[in-house]
Amino acid sequence: MESFHFSDYKRDIDWGALRAAPREELLQELRLTRRLYDALDAIIENSKDGFFITDGQGQVIKVNRSYEELAGISREELVGRHMSQLEHTLISESASLVVLKTGKPVTIEQDFYHTNRRAYITSSPIFDENGDIMMIVSNNRDFEEIDQLRTKLIRAQALTSEYRSWLDAINQQLYQKPDIVAEDPKMLELLYQVTKLAPTDTTVLITGETGTGKEEIAKCLHENSPRAKNPFIRVNCGAISPNLIDSELFGYEKGAFTGASASGKMGYFEVAHRGTLFLDEIGELPLDLQVKLLRVLQEREILRLGGTRPVKVDVRVVAATNQDLDHMVEEKTFRQDLYYRLNVVHLQLPPLRERTGDIRPLAQKFLTRYNEKYHTQKELTRQALHAMEQYAWPGNVRELKNIVEQVVIMCESHRITARDLPFYAQSGHTHPNFLDLNQPLDLEAMLERMEYDYIRQAYSKFGTLKLAAAALGMNISTFARKKRIYSEKYGISEEIK
Repeated sequence: MESFHFSDYKRDIDWGALRAAPREELLQELRLTRRLYDALDAIIENSKDGFFITDGQGQVIKVNRSYEELAGISREELVGRHMSQLEHTLISESASLVVLKTGKPVTIEQDFYHTNRRAYITSSPIFDENGDIMMIVSNNRDFEEIDQLRTKLIRAQALTSEYRSWLDAINQQLYQKPDIVAEDPKMLELLYQVTKLAPTDTTVLITGETGTGKEEIAKCLHENSPRAKNPFIRVNCGAISPNLIDSELFGYEKGAFTGASASGKMGYFEVAHRGTLFLDEIGELPLDLQVKLLRVLQEREILRLGGTRPVKVDVRVVAATNQDLDHMVEEKTFRQDLYYRLNVVHLQLPPLRERTGDIRPLAQKFLTRYNEKYHTQKELTRQALHAMEQYAWPGNVRELKNIVEQVVIMCESHRITARDLPFYAQSGHTHPNFLDLNQPLDLEAMLERMEYDYIRQAYSKFGTLKLAAAALGMNISTFARKKRIYSEKYGISEEIK
């Protein structure tokens, strides 16, 4: 608080006019002054800062409730006492006495002996019209509160730094991997995990529904790792014949079997040496091959088919599946020891219906791509984008990509509307935004039909009540009850149990 002169604020009073003023005007002036005094007194009394006021000689004339709590002494024990009596008995040093000597504002650190607390004290002089100190106003801020604020500030700064690093890392990932779109918080969180994992050699298991982009995440792990300049080899374990997968993964020696190459052949593990091997659809790997894969992960060596000498390999393994490996372990169709070896770090990709914040940017990205490819200038209307956000996307990002390509090719107009989307007609329901609101609407029936579509698609995709209910975030008993009702009403297939 800067020092100031009372004369700067005093009112110019015409005493002659005041004596001649009617009595009622004097009473009104007095009432106004009293209200101003009461308002100022209430402000001081209710301030969180402690206020301590002395007169021009250093005698205490007022303290507020916050100062009483800070000092541990009542105002009755303070008012009327001189600051020299309080210094070294109640407080360690008096800022008011310093102001009386210097005539200038001062800030000090003050200890309160009754409460063992410490505070910052700022004391400022108030001068009368002659330049003499008429009072000293001190305000006090408790160290404990300041320390709490400082701690909060430090935490906030640390969080800000962490979030900035998080966003910088994610932006770097997106810059290096433009095929990945991540604006939804769930996807941003997943990419942050990728940034932490990429520099390491740890084995990663990526799970998620078909079409969620598991291969893109695996590539992102590889391309941002120290192995980026070495091979990234993708193997679809479900696309290779069970008779060939052994030789494809681990290779074979010459003459290992009829039709084998005379010089033998390297397997994918050897081809991926010093790089990354992405084992897609790992749940399709036969049990006998699971044993060999476990050995590779444990020993970091492979044995070619027909070979007798192990071959050392330096490979990072990233596996992926859309199957429930926990359930497969329970059913003894997937080895538990291999599952734990693969599942060192688990990345769960959210389905597109759970990352709706990415639907619009993904759609626009694919639209730009196919406009360039087919030399068109199509655009998605707001209604079309809204319809996309309402759709369940059982095929996830892959389905979105295919639908955008389809409408770019098939739509006659340059404006793609909701009705041009193939799922709009197939779903059997419309959204109120797309209807003529001048016509009567049965909103309850529309919502029921929409729920029916989601249940039908989820049950068709996952094949079990448990998985379908989990995909829709529903209780399994609720899902089963509604499925039964809709089965009778709309005819959902009961073939899959």
